[in-house]
Amino acid sequence: MANQGLSKTEKKVAFSLASVFGLRMMGLFMIMPVFALYGQHLEGFSPLWVGIAIGAYGLTQAVLQIPMGILSDKFGRKPIILIGLLIFALGSLVAANAETIYDVVAGRALQGMGAIAAAVLALAADLTRDEQRTKVMAIIGMCIGFSFALSLLVGPIVAQHLGLSGLFFMTAGLALLGMLIVQLLVPTPISHAPKGDTVAAPEKLKRMLLDPQLFRLDAGIFILHLVLTAVFVALPLDLVDAGLAKEKHWMLYFPAFMGAFFLMVPLIIIGVKRNNTKGMFQVALIIMMAALGSMAMFADNLVILSIAVVLFFTGFNYLEASLPSLIAKFCPVGDKGSAMGVYSTSQFLGAFCGGLLGGGAYQLVGASGVFAVALGLMCVWFLLTFGMKNPVLLKSYTLEANVTDKQSAVSMATELSALAGVSEAIVVLEEKVAYLKVDDHFDLREARAVLRSVD
Repeated sequence: MANQGLSKTEKKVAFSLASVFGLRMMGLFMIMPVFALYGQHLEGFSPLWVGIAIGAYGLTQAVLQIPMGILSDKFGRKPIILIGLLIFALGSLVAANAETIYDVVAGRALQGMGAIAAAVLALAADLTRDEQRTKVMAIIGMCIGFSFALSLLVGPIVAQHLGLSGLFFMTAGLALLGMLIVQLLVPTPISHAPKGDTVAAPEKLKRMLLDPQLFRLDAGIFILHLVLTAVFVALPLDLVDAGLAKEKHWMLYFPAFMGAFFLMVPLIIIGVKRNNTKGMFQVALIIMMAALGSMAMFADNLVILSIAVVLFFTGFNYLEASLPSLIAKFCPVGDKGSAMGVYSTSQFLGAFCGGLLGGGAYQLVGASGVFAVALGLMCVWFLLTFGMKNPVLLKSYTLEANVTDKQSAVSMATELSALAGVSEAIVVLEEKVAYLKVDDHFDLREARAVLRSVD
């Protein structure tokens, strides 16, 4: 049986790429809790433009995420990642030297053009064995969550001492540090993992959008990041109005996020033990809806706002952690790259729309109005979940298939499908790879025997 642990190289890949991803996401997130408070000296400042500046990166990310992944397949992962980080650093420098809010918007949009998420995940797939890939992706995912929590602590502290310009100079430095990590610590792959497992295929995107289960998840991540961005347009200003000095916001955000992280653990445990992911998903949505309702009704009460922030992050953490794994479970076998491409595009587009909606709503109806609109959108998502299915607990494998013609590929797929524990199997002749979805009765040795025996 294959070794169940990560190899030394795989651990190096996991933590180095997680660091790169985390540094970049931290650079994007740090502005969220501080820009509305520390950007008021900029020419053209208004709540609407605050929202646009916070969310601007999402539009360019959404547009370029899939093309950058495809380019990485053609020209290599590491060169595209390095170019993306360099573009991100340049965008940070543009924002750091901004004298108007429009310059900040331009800088944030340029940051988003360094859309490396697909290329980083594809590189992780290139450098790991198929049976260990899920663990590596989980480490990267946890690092993204930690970077968000850290940004809520570091952002307000850096802005307090160095101002908004200093914060953007710091994000440029984080991008350059990421480039050093890629160049010095991340191995260079000899071959690419199959495209279907890592990079979106444009011809499959329409099918991903029309799949009812995937559509619910894509709509969900769109609404989740729309709400997150909109809330952070209004919440910092609302906390100041409620009596919490801007220099002390980190004393609420960071403990609230970390506390919420532990509060979400029971939701995960109950969902797994009872095999009721859908039920816990809806509970997390109700928790977020309760938080937003409290924010809307008690916008001037600091104690209730603080409790609401903890509840908000509890639901957010659970949903943010659950959605990617649900995408992987519901997507057709061999189409994970395309499914994740649509998912990532929806996520970043949600961030852009959230900035636009949050800024516009705050300008028209104030913080309570922003929270009320966000609550309405979460209600829409809640209604969508009633058609959601509980996913079957299956694992995915991507195995090399030495097939030379269509007949041998069909023969191999037939034999693999007949194995115990195999729920779905396809063999792609062009990629010379077999994609499997399996349950606990699956024996990897039997599959490898089939792969060896079919000519």
